[in-house]
Amino acid sequence: MRNILLIVSYDGTNFCGWQKQNDQRTVQEELEKALAFIHKQPVELFGSGRTDSGVHAVGQAANFFSPIDSIPVENYPCALNSILPRDIRIMSAKQVSEDFNSRFSATSRTYHYFIHCGKTAFAHQMPYVWSIRRPVDIDRLNRMAALLHGEMDCATFAAAGDQSLSTFRYIEKARFFYEDDKLVFEICANAFLWKMVRSIVGSLIYYEKKGFDAEDFAGIIESHDRSKAGPTAPSEGLFLWEISFEGTRRHP
Repeated sequence: MRNILLIVSYDGTNFCGWQKQNDQRTVQEELEKALAFIHKQPVELFGSGRTDSGVHAVGQAANFFSPIDSIPVENYPCALNSILPRDIRIMSAKQVSEDFNSRFSATSRTYHYFIHCGKTAFAHQMPYVWSIRRPVDIDRLNRMAALLHGEMDCATFAAAGDQSLSTFRYIEKARFFYEDDKLVFEICANAFLWKMVRSIVGSLIYYEKKGFDAEDFAGIIESHDRSKAGPTAPSEGLFLWEISFEGTRRHP
C-alpha cells in the first residue's frame, strides 16, 4: 500500500485537541472519517504529535497507508477538503517510503505563539492571540529566551501529569519577534513535554513583567521545579507551525 504524508492546517477553537477521544470532537477523528469515506473502509492516521484543546496548526504532519491506488497522490488535498469541515484543510500530500512515520521520522517541531500587546485586539483576532494589554521589553524577553538552547532538562516547564520518560529535550532556538501588530514567540525542538510551550511563554511574560532578566531566569530553569514557573499561557495563541523531517533525529 502507498504511504501518504499529509500536511494539515486546522483551527483548534472547536476541537478537543488532535488525538481521538471518546465523545469528543478531535482533528484526528474528523480526518479519519473523511479518509474512511473516500476509501470505503477504516483508515488509521499517524500524527507527528498531539496538540491540546484550542491549539491550532499551520503545518501538522500525518501519514496513512492507502488501500487503493485509484486516487493520484496530488488529488488527495482536493478530495479530502471537499468533505472535511471548514476548520480543517489539507495543504499538501505526497507519497513517502514504507517505513516513514510522521511521529518517529520527525527531526524537529516548530511552534509559534502569538501575543497581542495593545490595549484591545480586534474581535476576529481574539481566538488566535493572547491579549496581555500592555507593552513588553522584547530585548529582556529575548535575553531570557536565549537560555533555552541545546540539550537541557525542561522539568520546570512540564505540566503536572506529563508521562514522558525523560524531561530532557533538545531546543534548537527560542526567540521573540514582531509580526505586524503581534508579538511572536518561536521555539523549535526535537520534541516537547505536555503544555511545555505554553508554560515557557507564560513564564517569560510573567517574569518580564516582574523585571527579571537572564540571570534570574537561569535560576528558574535550573531549579527543575514546576512551582517556580509562571502561569501557563492560554491555548488560543499557540500554533503548531512546522514539522521537519530533515537532518538527524535526536531522541527525547
